[in-house]
Amino acid sequence: MTQTKPVPVSILTGFLGAGKTTLLNYILKQQHGYKFAVIVNEVGKIGIDGMLVERTEDDVLELNNGCLCCSVRKDLIQGVQKLIKRGGFDYLLIETTGIAEPGPIAQTFLNLPQLQQFVRLDSIITVVDAEQIAKQIKAAETAREQIAKADFVLLYKVDVVDHAHLE
Repeated sequence: MTQTKPVPVSILTGFLGAGKTTLLNYILKQQHGYKFAVIVNEVGKIGIDGMLVERTEDDVLELNNGCLCCSVRKDLIQGVQKLIKRGGFDYLLIETTGIAEPGPIAQTFLNLPQLQQFVRLDSIITVVDAEQIAKQIKAAETAREQIAKADFVLLYKVDVVDHAHLE
């Protein structure tokens, strides 16, 4: 592991169908001068989000054997270490599954000295589906947690709701 200063990490979260993968693809296609490494978390055996992430010259690592916030934190640590060994990127993005709580994932970066010398938690970005969020907040504690833990909330699909609903 040859990194000299910790690479910033952002956790990209949001409830099911909020637009996380769309945002990730947008970021990866832009000409901003940064090279990204990406970890995509899948719960099922077939990685749907991993297939939807447009392949660029950026590194994409798919973890598809459970939720990063609970059962695969060890895999997350190993995945980050694997990417760090490869090197050659400026920023690490972690796209969580729609049912992930970001708090435990953030704690992985805040509490493990073996990672802190190589990566640092920069932000938690929560993508919110403006059309569905009212129902999701009522139905799922996870949707509330994702918003509560966010450093940034990105409202998506605002073009399909009227101003009163958006307020």
